[in-house]
Amino acid sequence: MPVLAVIPARLGATRLPRKPLRLLGGEPLVTRVLDRVTSLGVADRVVVATDAEEVHAAVRAHGGTSVDTRQDHPSGTDRVAEVAARPEYREFDVVLNVQGDEPFVSADVLRGAVGMCARFPLGTSAVRRDPGILQEPNIVKVVCDASGRAMYFSRAPIPWLRDAVDHAVLASLVLQHVGVYAYQRRALQAWVELPVHPLEQVERLEQLRPLAAGLGMGVAVLDGPLDGGIDTEDDLARANERWRDLYAGRN
Repeated sequence: MPVLAVIPARLGATRLPRKPLRLLGGEPLVTRVLDRVTSLGVADRVVVATDAEEVHAAVRAHGGTSVDTRQDHPSGTDRVAEVAARPEYREFDVVLNVQGDEPFVSADVLRGAVGMCARFPLGTSAVRRDPGILQEPNIVKVVCDASGRAMYFSRAPIPWLRDAVDHAVLASLVLQHVGVYAYQRRALQAWVELPVHPLEQVERLEQLRPLAAGLGMGVAVLDGPLDGGIDTEDDLARANERWRDLYAGRN
C-alpha cells in the first residue's frame, strides 16, 4: 500500500509558541521531524502541511516539500485530510499523520500504525507502561479488545484497578497511546466529515470521534522506550540535551 506521510505544523501552540520553528540541534524542529520521518523509510513520500509562510520557507530552504493548507482547521487530522484530497496525492492508499513535535519517533511506531490499516480502517500505536502513569491526566491511555481494536482512549486511569489482588493483571494492560495515526483513504475522509462527538469534547481527544461512530482503529502494541513529543520549554531543553548526546560532533 503506497503511504503518504503528512506532518501538520502550525505556529499557534500556546505552551510552546512558534513550535515548528524552535531550534533543535540548531535546525527548526519541523525540519528535524521531516528528516526523521524520511530517513525511517516507512512512507513513500513525506510532506509538511502548514498555513504559515515562515514554516513553508524553512521547509523549502531545507529541500523539503510543504503544502499550503487552510487556517481554520480544528485538528491535525483535518489538515492532513486537506492534503490527502489534493489530486497529486490521491494515489496513496494509506495516509500517515506524524505530529510535528516528534523528532525521535521510532520506525516501529510508524510501521505499527501503518500495519494496522491492513486489518482496520484506522491505525495507531501504543506502548506498554508502568501502572504509575494511570494517575497522569496528560498521558492518554487506551484499552483494546482481543483483536487489537481500540475500545476507548482516555485521560482517566483505564483500566481501573478495583481490587489490589489484581495488580499483577493490571500491569499487563496499561498502554500509553502514541499520537501517530494511519488512515485508509476513505476512513480519513469519513473521520473529518463526522460532527464533533461529546466524548471527544469532554476528553479533548479527537480519536474518540471515529470510535464513537463505529470506525475501527487498530492499535499496534509495542514495548518501549517511548520517545515523547515536545510540548513545553522544558521538553525542548531535554530534547536538545538528547540531541547533543546522540549527535555530538555532527550537524
